[in-house]
Amino acid sequence: MLFQRKTVSCPVAYDSLPLSTELEELSFIVFDTETTGFQVGADDRLLEIGAVSIKGLKVQEEDIFHSYVNPNRQISREIIQLTSITTEKVENAPQATEAIASFFHYVGEREAVCLVGHYVSFDTLVFKHELKRGKQGLRGLCTIDTLDLIGFIAPSYDMRDLERYAMAFGTRIYKRHSALGDALTTAYLFTELLLRTKERGVRTWGELLKAVKG
Repeated sequence: MLFQRKTVSCPVAYDSLPLSTELEELSFIVFDTETTGFQVGADDRLLEIGAVSIKGLKVQEEDIFHSYVNPNRQISREIIQLTSITTEKVENAPQATEAIASFFHYVGEREAVCLVGHYVSFDTLVFKHELKRGKQGLRGLCTIDTLDLIGFIAPSYDMRDLERYAMAFGTRIYKRHSALGDALTTAYLFTELLLRTKERGVRTWGELLKAVKG
């Protein structure tokens, strides 16, 4: 009998909303992850997920998601120093597939149009590899990267660091190398970027997609 992999859907509403929907009517979920390292397709694992919602172009700080994740492997001294995540913090945490499922439930309840992140391709790669290890596939994912939006607004900027961008655009900075802290920093940066795209005539979901896709 051939094994059939279970497919998990990210419950974002990007394909059910009219492209003419105004930006102010959209809900977004801004998220970030922390891992044991960058080799997530090999030995490194998910450690933490943090997220916050945006509604009406405003960050909803009272509406957050946070979960540590048990990586089932040793955390290096360097990562502990960087993230402050110790073995004690994660030893009773959920497994990666459970934490991702809880996060997707949070996303679905808020009817978010898409997920947002800073260098978001890494975070989605983390999810895909963790789900693959759990014999699960991922579909229905729609993301916006703040780097692409910055490229639309200020194409001369050429840097990757979240904190430097937050400083450049005058937005709030929260605890670095914390999934929730970086998600909050990204959320405030994203809302500022949305306001600046509006000044350039981007006012709908369809126009935003066109702006970030180049």
